[in-house]
Amino acid sequence: MSELSKRSTVYFDEEIHQALRIKAATTHQSVSEVVNEAVRVALREDQEDLNAFAQRVEEPTLSYEELLDDLKSHGKL
Repeated sequence: MSELSKRSTVYFDEEIHQALRIKAATTHQSVSEVVNEAVRVALREDQEDLNAFAQRVEEPTLSYEELLDDLKSHGKL
């Protein structure tokens, strides 16, 4: 672990912790490395989602009621 790393306590469900330990062992990584990579992936996905929302900010919105009316008028409901 680098000296720039921060320590944190995280509590996992027993089954999740076991799966993490097995994945770490089979990929020759530490549990911390597996968790860090999973968090990086989740944060990248969040950034992609935020970018997609920003690109579509000018699109018209449709209320839930309007959506249901549209589905009904097209025979989907």
